[in-house]
Amino acid sequence: MEPDAPRQNLAISAYSTLKHDIIRGRYAPKEKLLMSRLKECYGVSTGPLREALSQLVADRLVVAISQRGYRVAPMSLAELNDIYDARAQLEGLILRLAIERGDDDWEASVLATAHRLAKVTDISSPDELLDGWDLRHKAFHTAIASGCNSPHLLQMRNTLFDQVERYRHLWLQETVMSPAALEQKRQEHAALVDVILARDAEKAAILMRDHLMTPVPIITRVLQNRGIS
Repeated sequence: MEPDAPRQNLAISAYSTLKHDIIRGRYAPKEKLLMSRLKECYGVSTGPLREALSQLVADRLVVAISQRGYRVAPMSLAELNDIYDARAQLEGLILRLAIERGDDDWEASVLATAHRLAKVTDISSPDELLDGWDLRHKAFHTAIASGCNSPHLLQMRNTLFDQVERYRHLWLQETVMSPAALEQKRQEHAALVDVILARDAEKAAILMRDHLMTPVPIITRVLQNRGIS
């Protein structure tokens, strides 16, 4: 018997939903997360909500304020640059290892996810396009990273990805509907696939780092327009 299982499931559900809402900007940076409002909004009691908020503190998306509750974590240009640089450096390392260790099945998964991503413009609805592109883009990069065959490196990658998501979503909102931006990304992805299949680890790592850093100037402008420095 596991009497705590229902509560644990509620906490997991609250964590997932609240995390999604923070990433998507439903709650502003530094906004106080009132327990009464959260209970009403997500339909769960205080216990599961506290567990969810504790996990979001560990994810650095929420800040605990002593005995006064929780706030959404602040955003800053310094954090933006640090997270993106760390992620780009780690992805470059992971890609080098994937090219060394990846087999034919790995290459096939990279090709398949790249093909699905390139066809995302077949989706017509703006909301579907944003969500569809994001899901397929994540699947493409996950397929590339999987070839490194290192669970610890992949866990570190997931942690950085979670921390970058709030910033990255600002870029998605700004550009994913733009045909020019989509075409630029399509070309970058095609170039990545070419060097991966050529097993050119040095060039692939450079292309990956450059590719992952391209959103930073756009996100910087968005943050500055919102008075975030």
